[in-house]
Amino acid sequence: MNTGKTIFSQLMGFIAPYEFQKCVDQYNGNYKVKSFSCWDQYLCMAFAQLTYLESLRDIQVCLRAAQTKLYHMGIRGKVSRNTLANANQVRDWRIYADFAQGLITTARSLYAKDDFGLHLEQTVYALDATTIDLCLSLFPWAKFRKSKGAVKMHTLLDLRGNIPTTIIITHGKVHEVHALDRIVIEAGAIYIMDRGYLDFERLHTLHLSSAFFITRAKSNFDFNRMYSQPVDKSTGVQCDQIILLNGFYAQKDYPEKLRRIRYYDTENNKRLVFLTNNFTLPAITIAELYRCRWQVELFFKWIKQHLRIKAFYGTSENAVKTQIWIAISVYVLVAIIKKRLKLQQSLYTILQILSVTLFEKTPIYKALSNIDYETEDVTDYNQLYLWD
Repeated sequence: MNTGKTIFSQLMGFIAPYEFQKCVDQYNGNYKVKSFSCWDQYLCMAFAQLTYLESLRDIQVCLRAAQTKLYHMGIRGKVSRNTLANANQVRDWRIYADFAQGLITTARSLYAKDDFGLHLEQTVYALDATTIDLCLSLFPWAKFRKSKGAVKMHTLLDLRGNIPTTIIITHGKVHEVHALDRIVIEAGAIYIMDRGYLDFERLHTLHLSSAFFITRAKSNFDFNRMYSQPVDKSTGVQCDQIILLNGFYAQKDYPEKLRRIRYYDTENNKRLVFLTNNFTLPAITIAELYRCRWQVELFFKWIKQHLRIKAFYGTSENAVKTQIWIAISVYVLVAIIKKRLKLQQSLYTILQILSVTLFEKTPIYKALSNIDYETEDVTDYNQLYLWD
């Protein structure tokens, strides 16, 4: 008897239909749509992300092979390659961007009290960008180099839970530092960035917003030391200085004091110089905070390896952004499920289990939890043995 919900249906059950419909209505996503709605499009694309499908043809073949189960998965429209390609082409990508932002808000509230290795009251963000290479002849809008196309995914990552709070998708020629102009600065928060974001005018704007930044100095950095503070060199901190910038334009862009910390990393045999506007945290804490910036690099590596954002189902800018935002929403949805079901497994393990169990009709917690089941004795005692 066909009873119970598939794991895919249970997974999508964590999404509030009203919240998704609000995003669709805001951009008239279902205008003149008769059979294949935005929700159908999202379900098909989310299914492709969870099962690692590489093309529209793969999506069509897999879902048509399970035609009798589609209704129970929530897919009401007929799945075809052309229909899905057209939906990705014409339906506004901002529907899925806004929907993903709603999931991000939910996830951040669930992970707000998580520890990321340092006991700090402030919210700590890591800001960085990753480049996704594209073929320029297929994606002519994705400008990067003379004979190469790419898009950049500028990401602001909340280190509590590794939840991406802001994602800005641009073509490859946009420099990373321009992301500072588009993120909403949170007063009191700490922003960790690499040397690519060393723009003193923008950093001063961040300082005037009552936020803190930690970044690395360039090798030709010119400054005047006002005074030095005592340090414990056994921690790796070599100096802790209060400085002012040298140079007419540098002083004009950042006329206030800065803190310069030189740290020796014994593990990698590297000397690092940090700049920050935070004068209260211990110098070793500043160095440890910068080490946490590596989490955003791991996020980029993880999402490129385990979700489909390197091979795209469409070549238009709208299709690419739609696919990236749906991939982000799937990542955040799995993070929400991990927290709400109190699962101990990693996101990688959860995704691997989901990829092979989406059509099964078993409670999702039972499928994802780490319960050890007793193996039943399945010996058939009526079976004749060839050897005694």
